Amino acid sequence: MPSLLDLRRRIRSVKNTQQITKAMKTVSTAKFKKAQRKVIEGRPHWHEEPGLLARISAWTGRSAHPLFAVRPERRVHVVIVTSDKGLCGAFNSMLLARAAELIAEKSKTAEVRLFLIGKKAVNYFKRHPALTERAIPDRTDKLTRSETDALARELIKKYVYQETDGVFLVYNEFKSILAPKLTITRLLPVLPDPAAEPAPPPDWEPGVPAMLATLVPRYIEEQIAHSLAESQAAEQAARMMAMENASKNAEEIIGDLVLVMNKIRQAGITKELLEIMTAVEALNKG
Repeated sequence: MPSLLDLRRRIRSVKNTQQITKAMKTVSTAKFKKAQRKVIEGRPHWHEEPGLLARISAWTGRSAHPLFAVRPERRVHVVIVTSDKGLCGAFNSMLLARAAELIAEKSKTAEVRLFLIGKKAVNYFKRHPALTERAIPDRTDKLTRSETDALARELIKKYVYQETDGVFLVYNEFKSILAPKLTITRLLPVLPDPAAEPAPPPDWEPGVPAMLATLVPRYIEEQIAHSLAESQAAEQAARMMAMENASKNAEEIIGDLVLVMNKIRQAGITKELLEIMTAVEALNKG
């Protein structure tokens, strides 16, 4: 049975840990509100773009732009977005497991190469058979728009020069504070909308080629920026919930330890009282 000193030390240690988890929750809450505001403001634009490009692709045909061309998948790139830090529950583990399944599935028929964003993804796929072509292991929450646009342009260049036949994006989308939504989407090629009517496109100004030359690359850049913003919001929400649960668990552990300590103290007091009563009785008999 532990001594009272050991129990007091353990209670003090758990209380210190609880203070840390409460502080981390406060920080994550502040970061989450900022990331959530950015996501909510950008979602109307981000969520409308895929449908718009799919309709445009159906109207103009696959030959209208190099990123509309569909080829057999002999080389595939997978972009995986995770966090740099842990302490956020199953935020990274579930995504990495699903990404590994996707890579295994695509590896049966194609050569898979990886673009990794986040330390957790870099560490997870360090010894994976798939080649890591590009890795951003840290400061993912501080990536500037110019850096994400450069990443998008690199993927566009690879597809145009037929260095890849398909690009997939794997990330956590913010759905609610309780749980993120694991999202896997095809970034390239831009596939036509099968429900679009096979009619000639509208009269675009300034013409279809000029419009697509600006709109399609911009769409790829926006979708990568979208995935990073969604991942940041989902990460902070997951960490906020994880730290809240950790604080509650610490409170329960402290309660259990205090109960054990009180029982030990009570047992010690009872033992001392019995010894005193025994001594008094012995004196009275004497």
